[in-house]
Amino acid sequence: MKTIKKYKHFLPVVVYGIFYLKCFQYLETHITKGYHLIHTPFDDMIPFCEFFVIPYFMWFGYIAWSVLYFGFCNKNRREYYQLIINLGIGMTAFLVISYLYPNGQNLRPTVFPRENIFTDLVRGLYLTDTPTNVFPSIHVYNSVAVAVAVEHSEQLKNRPVFRNVCLGLTVLIVFSTMFLKQHSVSDVCCALVMNAGTCMLLYRPAKAGNALRTREKKAKYRM
Repeated sequence: MKTIKKYKHFLPVVVYGIFYLKCFQYLETHITKGYHLIHTPFDDMIPFCEFFVIPYFMWFGYIAWSVLYFGFCNKNRREYYQLIINLGIGMTAFLVISYLYPNGQNLRPTVFPRENIFTDLVRGLYLTDTPTNVFPSIHVYNSVAVAVAVEHSEQLKNRPVFRNVCLGLTVLIVFSTMFLKQHSVSDVCCALVMNAGTCMLLYRPAKAGNALRTREKKAKYRM
């Protein structure tokens, strides 16, 4: 019972995770034709590069690590809720958009320019991941959400190397979605704009509150 009470803050993640996977499975099996093709002229300027499959797959561990770290290791519970709420907003918006505006892309190469272990991994990715339900990019949205959470973390503010590693991985993941032809530039831009909005909603008020409390403490100390 004590263990359940101690980790009850993970319950929303588990419940939402099940809900999200069920909804995503429904979208993947029902949106197979008649969807809007997402494409921009910029997509044609970006070459296919199979080496980006590494950061693309690292995304799964990156997101899992972030939730576990902020849930288990970070003492500031507010920062944990900021992260999971941010992730939840983006993923829910993605589900709603995919349902109301069925979308997909046809950017994937029919023939790879090279054959190597990385193209084999990309081939496996293409077989398991349909080219539908791509707008906005959840890979991009969630990665940026984690980078923002790390950047705003009080516990990590004195670990610049770690924060820079997270930022670098986030940038690589964002680029990987386009260089692997998994997403259009439109998908990426939409995810970035959405994240900018949620960050202002979730992090600006908290930052202002912290600044106010700091000023009050200084004023009290001077008295």
